[in-house]
Amino acid sequence: MRLARGVSPWLLPTVAASAVTSLLSRRDRRWALAAVPLTALTGGMLWFFRDPERAPGSGRILSPADGVVQSIDPWPDGRTRVAIFMSPLNVHVNRAPMAATVTSVEHVSGGFLPAFDKDSDKNERVVWHLDTALGDLELVQIAGAVARRIVPYLSAGAKVAKGDRIGLIRFGSRVDVYLPEGIAPAVSVGQKTVAGVTGLDHG
Repeated sequence: MRLARGVSPWLLPTVAASAVTSLLSRRDRRWALAAVPLTALTGGMLWFFRDPERAPGSGRILSPADGVVQSIDPWPDGRTRVAIFMSPLNVHVNRAPMAATVTSVEHVSGGFLPAFDKDSDKNERVVWHLDTALGDLELVQIAGAVARRIVPYLSAGAKVAKGDRIGLIRFGSRVDVYLPEGIAPAVSVGQKTVAGVTGLDHG
C-alpha cells in the first residue's frame, strides 16, 4: 500500500513505539498495556495516510479531495465556491483539479476550528492559484481542529496534469475550489467526491 508523502514525522515515532513496546511485552506482559493501543494506533495511521493510485476522471474540473460537498456558494466576483469536507476516514492527499501551471502557493496563518464551523474560513490554510485553460483557478486547503498541518508538494512554477497529487492535509479538514465565472457546478450538497475522479462541473 502506497503511503502519502509527508507523513514520516507522525508515523515513524508511532511505529517505533509500537515495535519497542511489543518486544518488551514478550519479557513482561505489563508492557502489553501500551503495546496493544500503540499497535492499533499504528494500523489506524497507516489507513489514514494511504495514497491509492487513481486514473483521472473524464470531467473538465475534478474534485481535489475525497469527502462530501459541504456547501456551494455564489461568490461576489461571479465565481462559485465548492467546499468539500474531509473526515478522518477519507484519503488525505489532494489532487489538481485541472492541468495547470502553479502560479502561487501561499500559506496563511489562522485558527484551528472544526472544518464544519461557519468561521473555519479563518483557519490555517494554503491558497493555491493555478493557471489553467479556463484561466485562474483558486483552490484552498483549510486546516481543522485535528488537521493542523498542511503539506504542499509543489511550489510556484510547477506544472501539473489533471489529477496529479499536489499536497496533503494531515487527518482531514476542508478543501475549497472556486469555479470560474459562468461555470455551473455538477455536484450537490451532501454528495460524496473522490479526488481526481469526480467531476465538479458540466464540462
